[in-house]
Amino acid sequence: MILNDFSRADGDADPDAGAWRLISDRVMGGVSDGRAIVETVAGRRALRLTGRVSLENDGGFVQMARDLAPDGEPVDLSGFAGLELDVIGNGEAYGVHLRTRDVARPWQSYRAGFVAPPGWTRLRLPFADFRPHRIETPLDLSGARRIGLVAIGRAFQADLALARLSLYR
Repeated sequence: MILNDFSRADGDADPDAGAWRLISDRVMGGVSDGRAIVETVAGRRALRLTGRVSLENDGGFVQMARDLAPDGEPVDLSGFAGLELDVIGNGEAYGVHLRTRDVARPWQSYRAGFVAPPGWTRLRLPFADFRPHRIETPLDLSGARRIGLVAIGRAFQADLALARLSLYR
């Protein structure tokens, strides 16, 4: 099931592209900055996250995130094995953060990591590899709410593009 396809074959923009938002540590007093825009990257239309991750002022992240449902309500992903991403980047490590109805605090999530290679690559991230972060509750995929692709945890220049995001069984 495709969640976003920024490089649709018909050449039209993905109608859900506007659902993605840039979030940075500035919401908590940090100084990281970035942007997330749809543009052509290495021949494919993609949502591209660029920016500077800074650890100053207890910061350390920039992310592009979207609610899974337009109204923010939970979505049942329990019938799927994981996420599939078509990505390109600068060879740095990034994270995918899932938020569910069990996540109450901004710093809580379920996380999996990946490296964004310098050429377009399709990655599979099994839900079994997502680990709870600052939350004790096991991942309940029946209540998934939000997904974010995140540059986090160390000072570096982020450059990550996502052409396609889907679920696989």
